[in-house]
Amino acid sequence: MKRKFLEDLGLEKEAIDKIMAENGNDVNAAKADYEALKQQLEAANTQIQERDGQLEQLKNATGDVEAMKQQIATLQAENKTAKEKYEADLKDLKLSAAIKMAVGNSAHDADLVAGLFDKAKLILSEDGQVTGLEDQLKAIKKEKAFLFREEKAPQQIKGGKPAEGRGTPPADKKPSEMTYSEMCKYLEANPGATIE
Repeated sequence: MKRKFLEDLGLEKEAIDKIMAENGNDVNAAKADYEALKQQLEAANTQIQERDGQLEQLKNATGDVEAMKQQIATLQAENKTAKEKYEADLKDLKLSAAIKMAVGNSAHDADLVAGLFDKAKLILSEDGQVTGLEDQLKAIKKEKAFLFREEKAPQQIKGGKPAEGRGTPPADKKPSEMTYSEMCKYLEANPGATIE
């Protein structure tokens, strides 16, 4: 989404900034997902090539049965180790992506802040949810607040302000001219009204 498109719609600068920030978060999330999938695909392709090579090696091997059994056992052990490494790398990649998503644009340097997380204390569930992430993020924000951008309170739009349920005294009488019963009746009909 381009800023000019929103400006042409006649939106105010503050609204455009908020829309662009939210769009940036969505784009960053999509990039993180893309990078994770890309790395998974590269790792899978590498494993396929390694196994194809191993199968070709076995096909071309000549010799006795015991030597081939030993070679098969060795290859199975190597494949198991490679699979465990792949799963650990994939978990680390998912945790890193989740951390960067949680940090988002709130940090001056997302990579630096991501390095402060203790991944050993994070639990990655089957559905991709990370337990313990919010607690660590809050602790890091508290301990090292200088690493994060200052959160700006939404600016208040100046100009006319609606009555917000508050009434005004009847036009024909000033509050000082009202009787006690008129004042009670008025306040009952207009809860939260202020009388000056």
